[in-house]
Amino acid sequence: MKVLVTGTAGFIGFHLAKRLLARGDEVVGYDSINDYYDTQVKFDRLAQCGIEARERPWGEPIRSSTQPGYRFVRGKLEDRELLESLFEAGKFDAVCNLGAQAGVRHSLQSPRSYIDSNIVGFLNVLEACRHGNVKHLVYASSSSVYGLNERMPFSASDNVDHPISLYAASKKSNELMAHAYSQLFGLPTTGLRFFTVYGPWGRPDMALFIFTKAILEGKPIDVNNNGEMKRDFTYIDDIVEGIVRVLDRPAAGDPAWTGAAPDPSRSRAPFRVYNIGRGSPVPLLGFIEALEEKLGKTAIKNFRPLPAGDVPATWADIGPMERDFGYRPATDVKEGIARFVDWYRSYFLGPAAGR
Repeated sequence: MKVLVTGTAGFIGFHLAKRLLARGDEVVGYDSINDYYDTQVKFDRLAQCGIEARERPWGEPIRSSTQPGYRFVRGKLEDRELLESLFEAGKFDAVCNLGAQAGVRHSLQSPRSYIDSNIVGFLNVLEACRHGNVKHLVYASSSSVYGLNERMPFSASDNVDHPISLYAASKKSNELMAHAYSQLFGLPTTGLRFFTVYGPWGRPDMALFIFTKAILEGKPIDVNNNGEMKRDFTYIDDIVEGIVRVLDRPAAGDPAWTGAAPDPSRSRAPFRVYNIGRGSPVPLLGFIEALEEKLGKTAIKNFRPLPAGDVPATWADIGPMERDFGYRPATDVKEGIARFVDWYRSYFLGPAAGR
């Protein structure tokens, strides 16, 4: 296939592009490389795929020096004209929209960036897919949409009308916008609610990254909700495996769906929403213990209340992903943490680090 992946300088997009290229797909990457976190990590991810994007003009296609089937374009989702020209030239079979302004807590300080990227930008993607005759749009939603919902495990069939951050609200909005385009224009769309993704080349603003750095430097770590937290930590390879399986099977309408008892995860239109996680929550303190064991150092813990916009627990019901795509996460937390720490030491502390 010819696939557009937005957010390819980001954590998940980088790994997805590598996977698609490895199986022979032609990939066009698109990313603004914003400074929400250290851009060095983003440029280094791209360099792993032969893309040298630093100091190159925005909107200029850059060919990979190592991957013949890979091109990259730097641009914002809000740039409608650039996106339209990209789609017109690309003739994409499928699109995976992973580009977005990320971060729950950052949305409390910089709300407008979420409207620009996650709402206006997503509308531009939908319009481009509609007019570009794209066969399937897969897009990133988030476990954050569950908000005040306390019923566990979280089911994609549950009501999610009570978000507690603008980030979560923007992701729920994406699902509603996608349904409208599926209903009105027959555009097959599948939303994936990601649950706490971690692994090598991860985001520096995520807990595992922050904890590892602090523990190695002998600095305290903040343990939210006084340690009474659980997260459905999901290793990056398992996430990418799920995305690829979904990408290959465009959403179809469900003839059994009824407006008398509407299931928000499906529709008569070619629209689907799935949880994509490990399906097995881990206590935060247990996660920290596994990290301490791998690092050979004990964390200095600073226990504090639950921050605004955060939730005490996440737990994905992945039954529909298992049923429809044979999705079965294979990486346990200890193994995933060990792989991350090995990468972290190599990237930041190895002989070629210099960071």
